[in-house]
Amino acid sequence: MSGGRLTDWISLGVLASWVPADAIDDAVEATGKNERRRGGKLPPRVTAYLVMGLALFADEDYEEVAARLAGTFADWDGWEGSWDRTPTSGGITQARRRLGPEPFKELFSQVARPVADMVTAGAFLGRRRLMSIDGMEWDVPDTAANAGFFGYPGTGKDKEPGAFPKARVVTVNECASHAAVLAAIGPSAAGKGSGEQSLALGLYPDLEEDWLLIADRNFYNWQAWSAAADTGAALLWRVKADLTLPVLEILPDGSYRSVLVSPKIKGPARQRLTEAARAGQDLDQDKARHVRVIEYEVPDRDGDGKDELIALVTTITDFREGLAAALAAAYHRRWEHEGANAQLKTFLRGPGKILRSQSPDMIEQELWGYLLTHYAISALTCTAATAAGIDPDRVKPKRTIRAVRRRVADPAFPP
Repeated sequence: MSGGRLTDWISLGVLASWVPADAIDDAVEATGKNERRRGGKLPPRVTAYLVMGLALFADEDYEEVAARLAGTFADWDGWEGSWDRTPTSGGITQARRRLGPEPFKELFSQVARPVADMVTAGAFLGRRRLMSIDGMEWDVPDTAANAGFFGYPGTGKDKEPGAFPKARVVTVNECASHAAVLAAIGPSAAGKGSGEQSLALGLYPDLEEDWLLIADRNFYNWQAWSAAADTGAALLWRVKADLTLPVLEILPDGSYRSVLVSPKIKGPARQRLTEAARAGQDLDQDKARHVRVIEYEVPDRDGDGKDELIALVTTITDFREGLAAALAAAYHRRWEHEGANAQLKTFLRGPGKILRSQSPDMIEQELWGYLLTHYAISALTCTAATAAGIDPDRVKPKRTIRAVRRRVADPAFPP
């Protein structure tokens, strides 16, 4: 896609449609953060867009970001107040604290939706939309409040902890667009409940039935698989080599039927469930579940994974609904999630940089601002690429972000 074509989309105001002002107002009202503007205070709608602006311009200070956006706010109809004076850093900080993280979480849940359609390259496997789940860590300022809440990542027994506390973000992304549509934020090293699996568990109830959720081997456990499968979404998860997967029947495409059994069930009871699965009987879903397994090797892979056997477990038990080769290829679309994480942490935030905020609540708010901004840019990219008939992966994220930053003074902003 040419740079001019993408810039045309941006200048037409497509960005503003992804996080509209009325959605912000609804989120503020839903979380009880309404306030009247008194004494020159920034209203919640403006504060929300400023937080997204802070993510878009991670290298700039508060007042510079506000100055970049002031002209846009002044041009919009229905915005209160005069923008002849840019708000101060202190005023923006106070407005952020008043608003807190709750409206941003609510706003993300309202606006973040899959954006690819049936003609978007690489978006579907049959009738199922390709989705993935993954996590990432963010360095946060080394304040007492942040350290107490987020914790320091350890580096091994008897070794010093990491230099900065870390926040953890787990997202469910649309593979084709890279857009995150579900997200959970929490500590990275604060003990039990701060791992990827724990945060992911809160996302599974919101999976959609027409999704195919792809996950790497760090996400599998019996509780997680059961919670995700109970939604009706199809699952395609890599599992670790030590997971017991009995071969019940070899299928024509080279995959095989198997059964997952709760780790609480052992001995003869486990064997009886395996034999019931072999006979094709219905299983108590709290104890065991029918699955299909695809195993393959990736030859000549560099590093530790060379010639490693990959085992994928799926809820798609009928091989005619997804051949083994097609599912194996779909699994490798999971790497799109790594690209999305890089867009967030490298292209938006900047490599090696820590977040701005000095307290856990403001860290959470800041992260929602990043997720909303990245969602808008990903949605814009996917929409423009689909209209142009090309794969969204062909649009370079760095170029897109630069184009958005250049055109930020247009009425197209906020993202």
